[in-house]
Amino acid sequence: MKAWEYARDLLRNAEPVLLAEEEQTWDASAAIREQDFWLKLFWQSNVPGSGAPESLAVAAVQSLENKGWRVPPLEDLLKSGLEACARGDYERLHAIHARLKAVLRAAAPDPDHPSQQTRRIARFDEFAAGAAFPADVAVDVGADGFRDRIAGAWWGQIIGAAVGTALEGYTAEKLKAAFGRIDRYMRPPNTYNDDITFELAFLYAFEDKGHAVTSADVADRWVGLIPVAWSAEAIALDNLKRGLYPPLSAEDGNPFDEWIGAQMRGAICGMVAPGRAREAARLAWLDAEVSHTGNGILGEVFNAVLVARAFVTNDFRALTEETVALMPADTEYGAVVRFALEAAKTAPDWETAWARCDAEYVEYNWIHAYPNAAAQVVALWFGEGDFDETLAIIGGCGHDVDCNAAQMLSAIGAAKGMAAIDKRWTSPIGDDLVTYMRRPAKTTTSALIDLTVAAIRKAQ
Repeated sequence: MKAWEYARDLLRNAEPVLLAEEEQTWDASAAIREQDFWLKLFWQSNVPGSGAPESLAVAAVQSLENKGWRVPPLEDLLKSGLEACARGDYERLHAIHARLKAVLRAAAPDPDHPSQQTRRIARFDEFAAGAAFPADVAVDVGADGFRDRIAGAWWGQIIGAAVGTALEGYTAEKLKAAFGRIDRYMRPPNTYNDDITFELAFLYAFEDKGHAVTSADVADRWVGLIPVAWSAEAIALDNLKRGLYPPLSAEDGNPFDEWIGAQMRGAICGMVAPGRAREAARLAWLDAEVSHTGNGILGEVFNAVLVARAFVTNDFRALTEETVALMPADTEYGAVVRFALEAAKTAPDWETAWARCDAEYVEYNWIHAYPNAAAQVVALWFGEGDFDETLAIIGGCGHDVDCNAAQMLSAIGAAKGMAAIDKRWTSPIGDDLVTYMRRPAKTTTSALIDLTVAAIRKAQ
């Protein structure tokens, strides 16, 4: 049936009714409150888990300038917007917000900026053509012990996120003064965060399509299952709902396309391709391009390869060097992880190495991929595959702790299984897994592990 035929039938089959007075009233108050709520979060918010302050409005300008874009004069838009937000003048703030988005859309790359003189890779084939992937190593996914490795990988993520959620958005110095060594939960842990949300969406798509999964398949899961998101993911989700599918979903009006959002979800791509670096990288690329471009995609590739290779090696220093070498040296991401690795190799301890990285990337937002990639490398090098030590280091570095810890500890769990994880980390959480997704709102970690193992075996 044609669309006009549906419309014709709606009109011709409609029977007139008389509505009561209250049924005729249009009440927009709920819509106004919701719009104001999300607008305020964009301009002035505090991280739900840690209370750290953040302004995406400021960060949007910062991010474009970081990657070498000329941003037209703001005419005090940021100052005026922050002031309007502080006094609750939402009528004014909505207008300022629209103006800011117009200014950001008018930004353009500056070819003379150092960032624009580096390479940004647009397609996986281009990346793969220049990458010296390590040879695939067969992993017996049907073996009895394989489930334990997947359990270790998922529990690493859950624990890292639960510890890190209370710490994100602060500096190493502030965290050390407040908590000392990060060797415990700072508060009763929970699983309610975005660190596994997008990985679950990928897993559901992979369960259905296996290695034939596409970025559009993943995008469909985002739209169907994820109600809200943040920064790059929020913009991509809105773009998808407007009919812009990957890679356009990541490119249109998205200043956060090189933030940590893709980097935080690479582990699942490594889990479903154990021992297969190239395939893990390919899956990570198609997942990342839903919301990220260029260096943002490389962040997810890095973590996916790290986890995939962790299934076949326990030497985490060699694994770190190998994965760093896979990142193209002529990209900014490749330069960042090389800088961090050199800092780690030449420093007497992790704090010295991290201080050097922190100073090098001070101009970047704490949610940007670069400082967090550096923190990952430092933690991998000095943690040497020890679960507790790696967590203490990645927690002590600060910045986006939950995203970093979840990915690095997933690699250790994949390498060593549950034997590497003390029960003092798992017991306070138990088996319940609560998410903010449409499905599953509540499940169990054991069910998630079983689902992952079944999907991997089915896809072989």
